[in-house]
Amino acid sequence: MIRKKVPGLGNAVSACILLMVVLLPITNIYAQNITQKLQKAFLMFEEDSQLAHAVSSLYVIDAATGKVVFDKNSRIGLAPASTQKVITSATAFALLGKDFSYTTSFATNNLDSTLYIFPSGDPTLGSERWENTKANAILNRITRSLEQNKKNINTIVIDNSRWEFDYIPDGWIWQDIGNYYGAGCEKLNWRENQYDLLLQSGKALGDSVRMVGANPKLYGYSLRSAVTSAARGTGDNAYIYFPLNDTAGIVKGTIPVNENAFAISGAFPSGARQFIAELTDKMIKTGVGETVPEIKQAALPGAEDYTIIHTEISPPLDSIIYWFNKKSINLYGEALLKTISYKESGYSATDTGVTVVKNFWKQNGINAAELNIVDGSGLSPLNRVTTHAQVQILQYAQKQSWFPSFLKSLPVYNGMKMKSGTIRNVKGFTGYHTSSNGSSYIFSFLVNNYNGPASSLVRKMYTVLNALK
Repeated sequence: MIRKKVPGLGNAVSACILLMVVLLPITNIYAQNITQKLQKAFLMFEEDSQLAHAVSSLYVIDAATGKVVFDKNSRIGLAPASTQKVITSATAFALLGKDFSYTTSFATNNLDSTLYIFPSGDPTLGSERWENTKANAILNRITRSLEQNKKNINTIVIDNSRWEFDYIPDGWIWQDIGNYYGAGCEKLNWRENQYDLLLQSGKALGDSVRMVGANPKLYGYSLRSAVTSAARGTGDNAYIYFPLNDTAGIVKGTIPVNENAFAISGAFPSGARQFIAELTDKMIKTGVGETVPEIKQAALPGAEDYTIIHTEISPPLDSIIYWFNKKSINLYGEALLKTISYKESGYSATDTGVTVVKNFWKQNGINAAELNIVDGSGLSPLNRVTTHAQVQILQYAQKQSWFPSFLKSLPVYNGMKMKSGTIRNVKGFTGYHTSSNGSSYIFSFLVNNYNGPASSLVRKMYTVLNALK
């Protein structure tokens, strides 16, 4: 076989080789410069007085190659706060699928006037974030189904089978669990298990603050105000304390003076109990429940003894995770963890969900000791996670078909797609960033036990991350 010489081909090949030889050192120099910038910025960060007694961890890799760009304390477990939500999100996408939806079914007994409710842990039931999940729309659909089936209800039975009784995870503190961000997850959740309490303050510092209403109306619970009036501009420093499984709570702290309807958000002690009360009111008003129905924990009949008359279907998982990360809704994290538990074991429990999560990532190369977690949201101060593990999880996510939905769910802070996390003296950011020259990075940055204001620390953390721009 005779090979013909192509004119100029040798010169072209030589030119390409020369270009590669020239560009390779430039690329290496750029990578070295980023590492050096991070080293300099992180050193200054650690020397700041706010970090005098803190532990900080930063881990950065090149998103395309996986090469480590910067590593400081990446194998030390730290409290991650809400950056832990990226772990729960990625696990849920992997194990449940982005099109997964919850169902809540309503059935009537063929022989009497009993309404059976079959929940599945749906955290979106009654949520205002989607038109189809809004409370009034759901209550209308249920009562309409009862009317169409000519049913008057005098007994309600909720199926709580295969769902653990404890709906508050280990490690959540009392100051958290009465407030909106401390809403625990039941098998039947309602309105994201939260409400707004309206407060009226006095005209002078120290004046008593009284409660003037709640939205929605609270059923079966009482609150006592020990809140006082503080200086104008001091904001919401009031907290709701509710003993577990009790019906009486107390509100402590301060709100600014001269407020007539200052709203603070609390968590229902039981979203299921609130739902039943609202449904009962609706049934009586529409004539499908002539008296207040009896609420029972009773054995369920055989499938042949009841008829499903209505089913609520939640938004798909990718939409749930969008709001989970965008608004950092802790309830969603606990619901997803319990749902993962149910799918893998047939029983829904936080501890089982934690075991499933750790085993899944162990199978994908992450040491289980780097994911020392106790809940799905990151609210518990008992959680300990390494930045190395978080980056590995984000690296795994970018290779999956559901990655666009996952990336879309991450908020933008400081011009970067990243999840933030905040609990007392803990701050974190983890996510992705593409620099001005097109280089892409995956990073996780956690700080524990800092002092001073969080806003000041955040600005300093942004300064370190700006090296990636």
